[in-house]
Amino acid sequence: MLLKDKRIAVIGAGPAGLTIAKLLQQKGVNITVYERDKNDKTRIWGGTLDLHKHSGQEAMKKAGLLERYYEMSKSMGRIITDNQTKVLFCKNPKPEEIYENPEINRNNLRKLLLDSLNTETVVWDRKFTGLEIHNKKWLLKFENGITDTADFVIGANGGMSQIRKFVTDATPEYTGTYIIQGEVLNPEINCPDFFKLCDNKILMTADHGINFVANPDNNRALTYNVTFRKPKDWILKNELDFKNAAQIVTFLSNLFSDWNEIYKSLFRSTSFFAGLPTRKISLDNLWTTNRSLPITLIGDAAHLMPPFAGEGANSGLMDALILSENLINGNLGNIEDAIYDYEQKMFNYAKAAQDQTTKNEIEMHNSDFSFQKRFTS
Repeated sequence: MLLKDKRIAVIGAGPAGLTIAKLLQQKGVNITVYERDKNDKTRIWGGTLDLHKHSGQEAMKKAGLLERYYEMSKSMGRIITDNQTKVLFCKNPKPEEIYENPEINRNNLRKLLLDSLNTETVVWDRKFTGLEIHNKKWLLKFENGITDTADFVIGANGGMSQIRKFVTDATPEYTGTYIIQGEVLNPEINCPDFFKLCDNKILMTADHGINFVANPDNNRALTYNVTFRKPKDWILKNELDFKNAAQIVTFLSNLFSDWNEIYKSLFRSTSFFAGLPTRKISLDNLWTTNRSLPITLIGDAAHLMPPFAGEGANSGLMDALILSENLINGNLGNIEDAIYDYEQKMFNYAKAAQDQTTKNEIEMHNSDFSFQKRFTS
């Protein structure tokens, strides 16, 4: 095996990082995952993930976790309304569709993966700060002066990864859309009218370039996204403060001024807001092949993209699947060849995913876009 007597370090305990840890560990590889979160109880905030049949689910299958994923996920229907809550389209999941792309809460997916790993595979409270070569090994540096060593480093620590500079000079680029995310705890109590409108389905509304998508059952919370196109200088001028909930409620209420009051009531019921400009990391930049020691990137660290095609996490799990198979199947001569082969394949499918995401992002924020037409055409 290419990794015999090698120590592998994965930076980041997101879906891609934990998946490659599982795929390699089940073949006897010595692998450690370093994560900046304080512990495994740290709550991950955000919308649900749906793992696709021919990417994310394939990685789960290889890891022996597909059945548990099905047990912990939920197939949800769709309900499309106009901005006055008139129902335009409604679809319940058919029995034969329940395994297509069921939704799973991010914390539940992390727990599923963590429970499958050996005890102490993940080292918590390790905020990565730097990397250098020392005695022909990677010296990993963490906050508070903690260090460790590895023979091979896999960067899986998201779009702002500091490891990326060891592989490529690509940096995150603004794609032109701003996203605001909200969460309502106990929605059946705190926003009963909107919760009832969702009818236990993912609700989608588009109106004059504003997209609104809500999931009423994200691990007993209701989460939603609001997206709209804005130039880069708008972000600098507005400086929304997401620690100031009242400011965000006012901003969204003004943005939705001609929408039904039920949306504004939802905003006032929101317990937590977050927001950011959508970004991608272009794969047009060449990745250097003359690396001093084995190192590569997977997931958002490699190919960050907005959520408009649902391909980000799925591409990351494909990364984990292909890279792990290259490292353990014995068909490639050395670790460097295994990395190179993985990266060439990744450039193809991740670039295609980014292109589809960009196409969707532009179309979905046109003034005449209709979710109803997309679902019925």
